[in-house]
Amino acid sequence: MIAELIRAAEPTGPRRLGGLIERLGANGLLIGARLGGAAADPAALGGVAIAGITYDSRRVVPGGLFVAIAGEHADGHDFLPAAAGAGVRVVIVERPVDASGLDELIVTDSRRALATSAGWWYDDPSHELGVVGITGTDGKTTTSFLAVAALEAAGVPAGLVGTVETKIGRRREANPEHVTTPQAPELQAILRAMVAAGDRLALVETTSHGLALHRVDEIAYDVAILTNLSHEHLELHHTFEAYRAAKLSLFERLAERGPGKPWPRAGIVNHDDPAAALFERVTREVGARLVSYGTSDGSDVRAVRVAEGLRRLGIDVVAPSWRGRLELRLAGRFNVHNALAVVALGQALELDPGAVRAGLESVVAVPGRMERVDVGQPFGLVIDYAHSPAALDKVLGILGPVAAARGGGLIAVFGSAGERDRAKRPMMGRIAGERCRLVVLADEDPRGEKPMAILEEIAQGAEAAGRRRGRDLLLIPDRRAAIAAAFGQARPGDVVLLAGKGHERSIIYGTEERPWDERAAALEALAGLGYR
Repeated sequence: MIAELIRAAEPTGPRRLGGLIERLGANGLLIGARLGGAAADPAALGGVAIAGITYDSRRVVPGGLFVAIAGEHADGHDFLPAAAGAGVRVVIVERPVDASGLDELIVTDSRRALATSAGWWYDDPSHELGVVGITGTDGKTTTSFLAVAALEAAGVPAGLVGTVETKIGRRREANPEHVTTPQAPELQAILRAMVAAGDRLALVETTSHGLALHRVDEIAYDVAILTNLSHEHLELHHTFEAYRAAKLSLFERLAERGPGKPWPRAGIVNHDDPAAALFERVTREVGARLVSYGTSDGSDVRAVRVAEGLRRLGIDVVAPSWRGRLELRLAGRFNVHNALAVVALGQALELDPGAVRAGLESVVAVPGRMERVDVGQPFGLVIDYAHSPAALDKVLGILGPVAAARGGGLIAVFGSAGERDRAKRPMMGRIAGERCRLVVLADEDPRGEKPMAILEEIAQGAEAAGRRRGRDLLLIPDRRAAIAAAFGQARPGDVVLLAGKGHERSIIYGTEERPWDERAAALEALAGLGYR
């Protein structure tokens, strides 16, 4: 079990706070301290020994350090009495809390302080590992899966922190959370376990949330990869420019890497993306090696010809150190860029090109990504995680010709996450309305929003594209019922896309996570039609 590896690598014995206090001060975070409610010099707490750190009052370690984070739905400062009752010794806060009765370190930003504390507690494992950060709107997971296969084929043991899986040493397990980049303590604990397991590199899917919310602040990145950039997560960033700036900060962080690491610093950029020039410029400014990839002229690693099949991709690649044919066992033209990013990574790390190619060609599937389901039904069925406008457009663009060749049309079942980017909802509705003969809107993760209200916002885009409710536009919040309805209207030759959930194993309603398995639900609906 991954959890056992993490527990085994946990620091043993208490640690005195002096080192953390020094680091908080060096990072410009420390304002002051209070002992028993009275102002004090933070150094007065330097001799205090703590047994662990947490930001969740439900996971307090007796004698531990609690960091109070002001979140979207709850404020950790309100849980100090609970933390004290559970045996917390010291707390880090952004504002004094008179009723806490605890010794307090006061900081300017508790999220940054949490990252600083986690790096200190776990002895900075990223200084002992090569760390590759993969960022972008889409393609992070497939790129990370391909990268792990390529690295290990080249003899480089690699761990993975990602949307679908966590891999430490030889063990890999599904990620049950709806979070790609975990909070700083969990991330640092995983990296420490990778060091203990003998991994030499860590692939970290690094989201805009992880960057903007300081989860990765104490990670020493060696390589940054940009997959692409399109509309997403404006609920957090508010503007596309701020979203892009969060992604760009990963490349800026290459300048901060400490000395002594054996891995080269490199920025790997999708040269075909509209934002490429900005990311390439920053890579050069921080003094890292730039390796660009794409299909356009000027790409360092370039696909000069692509042969696309229903289940394969043949890519003629020209790279600085080799040229040749790459036979990828994945469908979808967008996977050309994912594979090229890994070829570029091999170039940056000076890996054996033949081994990189062998690793790429060994990957047969990525969970929840263009996953085909066939039990003899007369229509095609694909499950994909596509949950952004660009991703949905790409997947439907690939499946459209497949359906046409079969003499059918497209049916899409999808929704949009609650308490997330609302602006993308009508955009996704319009894309589906333009490409599909039937659009079925269903719950994804409503969270605290009303499910039907979310579907109504998506429906606006579908209706603008000419879809009509009750005829070729259905709003069915119950996802199981929505899938059954889509299958019931599927004609021979059609292709049905179930988008948005992919590999995930739950649907979030309010704060409750209800078990969900997209493939199992699809098989159940097919069985109801007589296909087993």
